[in-house]
Amino acid sequence: MKTLLISGSPTKDGSTEILLDAVAGGIKESLNKKLSPEEVKDSVFDLIRLNELKFIPCQSCGESPEPKFCFFDDDLSDVYVKLVECDIVVMGTPIFFDSVSGQMKMFIDRCSCFRPPDFEGTTSHMFKKLGLTRRAGGAVLVAGERGRFDLAQSVLKGFFKWTEIDAHGFVLYESPDFRAKGLANENTPALEDAKALGKTLVDKALGEEGR
Repeated sequence: MKTLLISGSPTKDGSTEILLDAVAGGIKESLNKKLSPEEVKDSVFDLIRLNELKFIPCQSCGESPEPKFCFFDDDLSDVYVKLVECDIVVMGTPIFFDSVSGQMKMFIDRCSCFRPPDFEGTTSHMFKKLGLTRRAGGAVLVAGERGRFDLAQSVLKGFFKWTEIDAHGFVLYESPDFRAKGLANENTPALEDAKALGKTLVDKALGEEGR
């Protein structure tokens, strides 16, 4: 079982990463109950901090980069491989101007070359069909007291649909002080929601893979 955690926060070890870690904790707890010791030992967890990567925004090339994922070789090249090979994907982002962070939006835009399902019932498409397996996905969103989550959720739902990831839930956390770091660590309901999401993602991933 491979889990990919993607943080779009510029703040290391802040509330976004605390909640991502709680999701990972729920995943690990569930895997320990559902898989053999050997399978648990082979499980992989990758945390990607987009803020630490060097990559350019989407250049809207308008043609397929196959056999590569993208024409541009930068720090996202390895992330593409992890995104394709994982069983579970968990996105995490603070809310900036009612949407996902700039780091997260840049990453999502750079996934434009993934070919989506055939929504229109046509056979033509400018990008190569990757033949991806269905993966289980979820997200954590962190905002201030008057934060708005719906627009960020819409962006992430679009990303999940485009990259053929089945979305199974969002953890929404409103910090009482957006200037303070890591307050999610003091919010038991948010931590429990994150842990529950992790367990749900394991159930969905194992069920869809027929294990």
